[in-house]
Amino acid sequence: MSTKTAWIEQEIAGLKEQGLFTRIRTIETAQGAHIKVDGKDVLNFCSNDYLGLANHPRLREAAQKAVNEYGVGPAAVRTIAGTMRLHLKLEERLAAFKKAEAAITFQSGFCANLATIPALVGKGDVIFSDELNHASIIDGCRLSRAEVVRYAHNNPDDLRKKIVETTDYNHRLIVTDGVFSMDGDIAPLPALAEVANEHGIILMVDDAHGEGVLGTGGRGIVDHFDLHGQVDIEVGTMSKAFGAVGGVVAGDKTIIDWLRQRGRPFLFSSAMTIPDVAACLEAVDILEGSTELVDRLWSNAEYFKRAMQALGFDTGHTQTPIVPVMLGEAPLAQQFSKALFEAGVFAMAIGYPTVPQGKARIRVMNSAGHTRADLDRALAAFKQVGETLGVI
Repeated sequence: MSTKTAWIEQEIAGLKEQGLFTRIRTIETAQGAHIKVDGKDVLNFCSNDYLGLANHPRLREAAQKAVNEYGVGPAAVRTIAGTMRLHLKLEERLAAFKKAEAAITFQSGFCANLATIPALVGKGDVIFSDELNHASIIDGCRLSRAEVVRYAHNNPDDLRKKIVETTDYNHRLIVTDGVFSMDGDIAPLPALAEVANEHGIILMVDDAHGEGVLGTGGRGIVDHFDLHGQVDIEVGTMSKAFGAVGGVVAGDKTIIDWLRQRGRPFLFSSAMTIPDVAACLEAVDILEGSTELVDRLWSNAEYFKRAMQALGFDTGHTQTPIVPVMLGEAPLAQQFSKALFEAGVFAMAIGYPTVPQGKARIRVMNSAGHTRADLDRALAAFKQVGETLGVI
């Protein structure tokens, strides 16, 4: 054991003892409802491919065509020599799709948060952040060096109270996830917008799990609540329902212009690659053309959720296609996930630090790509494992 890394080895050993060590499985096929993982054919209930677009023939064709025309990489940051016509077209299309004044794209949703928060607030400023916000929001807040005031999860009254109590500030920002990725619940955005307007504070929502899921044809949480023009910043990702990779910030044009000047991932990291941009453009075309995939996603999710609850599983407070199967302790969740895998269902255990201690779970990600037969097969596996392990 190296003396330099002895402490790391001890920490890893501790994680293994507590059942918190993440063992990463390897996928050997394209993403989809049916995949091969570690040599085994399984049903996929893990991925964020909500609409089944990650291996959609139209996205593959669009990416290949763009590579033939423009090459693979942009070879520069956006502000020097990396902005290509496709980037601007995607931003225009995303702004129109989301009914926003303007949009800017980044390399990922994580980068979008790291760009936006520190560009808007800094030392001497205050951020009001939901206590269950995603790690990318937390890291963006840390990078900003602003004071972070956490308010109780999805509680506009506590937010209002914290705002009144916090009197020493220069600029202020309210930030929340739209759909909370571990519980599947939705932020009370109309009430948060009301609080933001009352106090003249910029409101930012990270809609990573709402893109392609909420709103008409998957236009997101702002469309879902019909709050166009009332939410200053809507951050999203194209790495989930859009089936590719990339981040987007849509909203107030002044803020978008500012991010082109001060968003550090925009300034200092190479632009989105050509095939990803082209695939994202095709995803917008598909979503604008029909609500069929979004409708199927919700139909599948409601069917699965009702059946799981009827079996006696605790599915938490979900309001979306994310279905947490609450199990409590991490070792049980890992045992449950392993047994599901043996039964042909790929659904990973989620434990601390991703979720609080004692709230480990299997997080089921429904998809428009699943058939009713797929769902029934998964439900049978959950029933079998749940009974064997004494969960139901």
